[in-house]
Amino acid sequence: MAGAQLLITGGTGFFGTWLLETIAAANDALQVAVGATVLSRDPERFLLRVPHMARRREFEWLRGNPASFPFPPTRHDYLLHLATATSADPRHTEPIEMLHTKLAGVHNVLRHARQAGVRRMLVTSSGAVYGPQPADLGRIPENWHGAPDPLNPSSAYGEGKRLIEQVCTLTPEVPFVIARCFSFIGPHLPLHGRFAAGNFLRDAMNGGPIVVNGDGTARRSYMHPADLVSWLLTILLHGETGRAYNVGSDQGVSIGDLARQIAGQVGGNLSVEIRGEPDRSGVHSYVPQTDRARHELGLQLTLDLPATLQRTIDWLRTAIDTREPRMATSSLRIPARH
Repeated sequence: MAGAQLLITGGTGFFGTWLLETIAAANDALQVAVGATVLSRDPERFLLRVPHMARRREFEWLRGNPASFPFPPTRHDYLLHLATATSADPRHTEPIEMLHTKLAGVHNVLRHARQAGVRRMLVTSSGAVYGPQPADLGRIPENWHGAPDPLNPSSAYGEGKRLIEQVCTLTPEVPFVIARCFSFIGPHLPLHGRFAAGNFLRDAMNGGPIVVNGDGTARRSYMHPADLVSWLLTILLHGETGRAYNVGSDQGVSIGDLARQIAGQVGGNLSVEIRGEPDRSGVHSYVPQTDRARHELGLQLTLDLPATLQRTIDWLRTAIDTREPRMATSSLRIPARH
């Protein structure tokens, strides 16, 4: 991958932040000379939040929507379509508009990839494509043929991801691989949103109590984003074309136990409040089987849940003290294309 030029859509979200930090670190330590053109709806906001990225010369920042952006005729070896990754919150998006945007976005990205002769394309999908995980299925494999209920409005996110995968399959001119991503905990995870882990960390850092709205029995699993990026890049470079790979930890934990582990690691006798409200999500378990990535690509987790939590808590404790001064908005000049 040394010397490669990447095009990254949705490159300033949780996934994109970690990918860019990894590229920057590799360039500094290994002189691999990887560059990236980063398309984002609001790169200025990202560069205010992570200002040291504005000084990186290997990154070109573009402002626009993947659904309508006129991509420049620049050579790119690889394309990573991260737009509307798993950190997006479908509750704040009108479902029909979201589906239209996803379809238009992947069409436009595939059109550019085909015209530019991109060597390979990675698309981040989601475990939501499988629909609700059956109670007797401990981990969801890639060949599980479940699906979201199309008559349930909350299925729009998962159906949108299925649609993206189908469109890629119907565009054989572009070599692609799919990463079906599950749940993650790490620095830069939003602490205000739909993810229980982020909300628990927020509660803990604010002195508690950690509030569990449900009964605490729902099961999830969590991967550190350092492993996430390693898996994504390995799938991009070595995954079988046209194949999907689950990305996440296969070690499930109940939401209640997660809250208690966070409380224990933060310390200070934090309390955990289990409210026992009915779970309206319909998703009791959300844990992937990762045998395909392990056996075909040699991928492993390097950080278990306790290590993931400790690293995240340590980062949160120091983030305010070490945060760089914000740049003035007027100093940022991001080109927009219409």
